[in-house]
Amino acid sequence: MEIILTQDVDRLGSKNDTLDVKAGFARNFLIPQGMAVAATPSAKKVVAEVIKQQSHKAVKALEEAQKLQTKLEALSIKIGAKAGESGKIFGSVNSIQIAEAIQAGGISIERKHISIADDSIKELGSYEATVKLHKEINVTITFEVVAD
Repeated sequence: MEIILTQDVDRLGSKNDTLDVKAGFARNFLIPQGMAVAATPSAKKVVAEVIKQQSHKAVKALEEAQKLQTKLEALSIKIGAKAGESGKIFGSVNSIQIAEAIQAGGISIERKHISIADDSIKELGSYEATVKLHKEINVTITFEVVAD
């Protein structure tokens, strides 16, 4: 039986894939669970249109991510922190502070897209973080932790 998946199914396929599966598997499991629909000619046309629209949106998102990448690479980020005489800071620098510093530079990035190379930054100095802008674009930014 030919079906169209409405969501990703492990070891079977991805959303909007058209597959041939055994009729019992489709009728008794996939279709009642809402994981698939029967591949009628009208359903195939709908899926083709959805895929066309998604590819158009994906191209736009990629272009925007590339623009953000160039802005981030040109940005100089300094994060102020209270520090002792030996250069150790009180507390640590995390992704929230990096996101706020980037936002002060005029770029809005969610903190969940920022990952710091060193898990805990507890000293003054220069560090690197990776910003995930798109599934294909990751930008490595360098930031400096300075004493207040």
